[in-house]
Amino acid sequence: MSIAILGAGAWGTAVAIAAARHPAQHQVTLWVRDATQAQHMRTHRSNQRYLDGVLLPQNVHIVDGALSDAVGNADLVILGTPVAALRPMLTTLDKMGLQVPVVWLCKGIEPAQASTAIGLLPHEVQRQAAPNIVSGVLSGPSFALEVAQNLPTALVAASEHQHVQDMLIGAFHGKHIRVYGNNDMIGVEVGGAIKNVLAIATGICDGLQLGLNARAALITRGLAEMSRFGVALGGQASTFMGLSGVGDLVLTATGGLSRNRKVGLLLAEGHPLGDILAKLGHVAEGVYCARSVEQRAQQIGVEMPITSAVVRLLEGRTSAQELVLQLLERDPGSESLR
Repeated sequence: MSIAILGAGAWGTAVAIAAARHPAQHQVTLWVRDATQAQHMRTHRSNQRYLDGVLLPQNVHIVDGALSDAVGNADLVILGTPVAALRPMLTTLDKMGLQVPVVWLCKGIEPAQASTAIGLLPHEVQRQAAPNIVSGVLSGPSFALEVAQNLPTALVAASEHQHVQDMLIGAFHGKHIRVYGNNDMIGVEVGGAIKNVLAIATGICDGLQLGLNARAALITRGLAEMSRFGVALGGQASTFMGLSGVGDLVLTATGGLSRNRKVGLLLAEGHPLGDILAKLGHVAEGVYCARSVEQRAQQIGVEMPITSAVVRLLEGRTSAQELVLQLLERDPGSESLR
């Protein structure tokens, strides 16, 4: 298979490495936006900015310049861009008249645009920006570094089209990566987006040293929020009990490599958000999509107290300590994931 991956951040690079290592010996083209970075990667055969110390296989071909050159002979195109760059990338590909499946890796919600009153999930962006493209999403509990290091990982290939699921399974399923098909793009995308917001909350909990009991309660009630939101949008409840739901949530909320968890830890220590993001050096999608999640939840009538508390903290309307008190002071109710 010939696979074009557009975007050489940590996850895009890790996916390129995984595809190139596959026993089928896929030919992988990794498109890099910045020509200087591309030349550096070709010279050193590594992405020192995002995955320092991991060598790129020889069948990963580093290119820059026109997108048309990168995707020209591809059987499958994978977008490794953040949510903020998804719309312009899809628009460009749609204008090319691309005939092969396009799959994205991003996990988040696009902020409201002039054309929409609400933030959109990636598949909704695609329907607006590139309605002729056949699409899918590759998601699940996966830190880029561990995938690049060939550690065991399980992923979800979600698409309304069975042949897209099959292509993703053929591209990545092997000795170290298991890929499970799923037709619930809504549920998979909701899980990938909201777990980032909940990881910020869990980082705050751990940063304040509130204990393991509090962490477990926060993750579980966060899962209830995620499930309510996703089902209200048309997702399947079972999806949130799987890899892209509880699996990705547990990983991102507790794993030491989680950028969103790191944001929460530093907020609990009193660091300004701007300083945290500058120091992080990578995109923490939970920071950018929290407000969009809250707005969308309000529109569809879904209560999301943890998400709303995180929004207030990110916007400077409360402190980490006050956030915890606000959640604890809520009226008691019945436990339900629905």
